[in-house]
Amino acid sequence: MSNFDVVVLGGGTGGYVAAVRGAQLGLKVALVEKDKVGGTCLHRGCIPSKAFLRSAEILHTMKRAKDFGLVAESIGFDFGAIYNRKEKIVGNLHKGVQALLKKNGVTVIEGTGALVPPSIFSPNGLVSVMTPAGQQELLEPEKIIIATGSKPKTMGIQIDGEHVLTSDDALMRQTLPKSVIIIGAGVIGMEWASLYNDFGVQVTVLEYLPRILPTEDEEVAAELEKLMKRRKINIITGAAVDPASVKVENGEASLNAKIGDEVRRFSAEIVLVSVGREPVTQGFGLENREKIAYKRGGFIETDGYGRTGDPSIYAIGDVAGGGLAHVASHQGIIAMEHIKGLEPHAFEFHKVPKCVYTRPEVASVGYSEAEARQKGFEVKVGKFPFRVIGKAQVHGDIDGFAKLIADAKTGDLLGAHLIGPEVTNYISEAGLAMVLNASAWEIGQTIHPHPTLSEIFGEAALAVDGRAIHM
Repeated sequence: MSNFDVVVLGGGTGGYVAAVRGAQLGLKVALVEKDKVGGTCLHRGCIPSKAFLRSAEILHTMKRAKDFGLVAESIGFDFGAIYNRKEKIVGNLHKGVQALLKKNGVTVIEGTGALVPPSIFSPNGLVSVMTPAGQQELLEPEKIIIATGSKPKTMGIQIDGEHVLTSDDALMRQTLPKSVIIIGAGVIGMEWASLYNDFGVQVTVLEYLPRILPTEDEEVAAELEKLMKRRKINIITGAAVDPASVKVENGEASLNAKIGDEVRRFSAEIVLVSVGREPVTQGFGLENREKIAYKRGGFIETDGYGRTGDPSIYAIGDVAGGGLAHVASHQGIIAMEHIKGLEPHAFEFHKVPKCVYTRPEVASVGYSEAEARQKGFEVKVGKFPFRVIGKAQVHGDIDGFAKLIADAKTGDLLGAHLIGPEVTNYISEAGLAMVLNASAWEIGQTIHPHPTLSEIFGEAALAVDGRAIHM
């Protein structure tokens, strides 16, 4: 039996970052991972999907060469080579994570971990690890961090990995379909719609709710829907898919969806089920810990430091409702610092930047206009279009806008919402403003270099008080 200050279950973005931070703080840390360190984000999510999206973006730019006074003939793509590039990027980053853990002295144990209930001999319980070789290792920790992540929801639809897929399966396809039906118009669904469309795939998106991107500001979501439809992406909202109707026949998938009072049949080469993710909380003994509480969706209930109802167990990332890789990482750092006895700032969800890597991109932080009003704030709103920004004209990407929400009484920034070129790269300015409790006036006083896309922050901030210069 091996003793550790902390055992981390799950080596994804939250788990490995937590382990590294713990080791930096002088804690003896073990990281248990049954697959590959790096987790879903690195191997089946953020990184591979963005590699595909980058290739799609470049292809789109090449097709517009004439707009920039350039001549590009016989423009095409080799999806096999695109796939191989994705695999190389993932492989390089995987090696980097492995090296990082080794450098910091984290004990990495490959295998499936399970919680053993506390006893008089081990008051905090044990972690039993079954290795790939079939050997059992027992770990005795002072604290345990659950970082087991999430998996795609399926709505009860039978996934065959060939014609009916989740996003995990889609990333492993080495060929493109001719047509696709995407169930769900959230972040993942819209990113796949964007990249498939750029590669020439016929795309239909079916969304149950009245609008796409339901977690984003309504004006931003409406703008993206308009721009996606301009690209001939077929988006149908208010569409209730019947899971039992999904069939695969003669190399084609089909399903029924009720739209209003009408039931329509849709068919395509593949169906991509993209209706969110659910936490991985079963199969490793967590159900035997009676003090663990759960919230809506089955996510583990935690406080701002990652603490659960069981004093020996913390939970971070997707399993606790985080939903984003950078949330998991930040929560992992906070949890380890709290375990060490430091006094980190408690995690605040409304200060998390969110990014959608469609074309154009979407990024936001803080409250939407509707959320701010629902919380009782009297708000001021500043909007500014990208078409007026010089660098956007230079880039040839002028669609979209920035929208800042401020407290009318104090001027404090309540939220920032952007749709346009490369907005994911500079949303952190608004994130910093949220952390510092900055006002729209202070953002407007910040000198934004010209010409840059980030100038839109300064103009939108000035617009909050009707002082925008270029509009």
